[in-house]
Amino acid sequence: MSFSWGGYSWAQETPPPPATKNTKESTKEEGPPEIADNSFLIEEAYNQEYGVVQHIQAFSRMWDSGDYVYSFIQEWPFNPAPRHQLSYTIFAARAGGFPGSGFGIGDIALNYRYQVVQNDRWAFAPRVSVLLPAGDSTVGRGSGGAGVQFNLPVSVTHSKWLVTHWNLGATIIPDAKNPAGQSAAVHGFNAGQSFIYKPHHRFNLMLETVYNSTEGVITPGKTQREHSLLLNPGFRWAYNLKNGTQIVPGISMPLGIGPSSGARGIFLYFSIEHPFGKRRDK
Repeated sequence: MSFSWGGYSWAQETPPPPATKNTKESTKEEGPPEIADNSFLIEEAYNQEYGVVQHIQAFSRMWDSGDYVYSFIQEWPFNPAPRHQLSYTIFAARAGGFPGSGFGIGDIALNYRYQVVQNDRWAFAPRVSVLLPAGDSTVGRGSGGAGVQFNLPVSVTHSKWLVTHWNLGATIIPDAKNPAGQSAAVHGFNAGQSFIYKPHHRFNLMLETVYNSTEGVITPGKTQREHSLLLNPGFRWAYNLKNGTQIVPGISMPLGIGPSSGARGIFLYFSIEHPFGKRRDK
């Protein structure tokens, strides 16, 4: 069983300080805060503002495979620019192919993201993650070995109504294991794109497309590659509180196409983003 998120991959000469993420700030001239960095299966290229932490929970249920996956992500900026962001992702899962395994902890990811550029038009923030094999691979809840993942998210603002996001990444696990304990090196690739239509500053319509190419261990030293392709239409909305907190729920319905034809599911999203240490400017 493989996990991916939208949660959620090269540096150059240090560019000038990035512009503040204007979709996250609120002044009388700019209007109320809008929704940003709240995609479902696609990673957006925006780091958190300094002094703001985000807690993200997501739950997916695929009807055809019987898989359940829950994830919790916490994102922390750690410099005033803010160029650097640390986060961690904890998974819990039930693999449908192992009906007796139950629901339990999956693998854990430690993430670092660097904001190369961000302005009113586009943003680019490469991410590298260390994958820790906390899940039990014998019941399909983990990879069985440590690995690394890279992702290259790009976000483009086309107008006040439309934003697109683009992802390209890779995953390497040198010593993955199958349920029988046999091991091999596995390599995965991912690509994705999304359209975000914003008819209102607190309500967005979304259409994501996600492709994954993953390997599974068949016998010692031997792997088999599988491909998946999902369309993920959905929507999200926001509650903006006076203390600077933003709450964003969302829901989508993943649909398999091509190699994933027949796959259907539901995806639930819930984010809380709030100031810490200092308040955002009003």
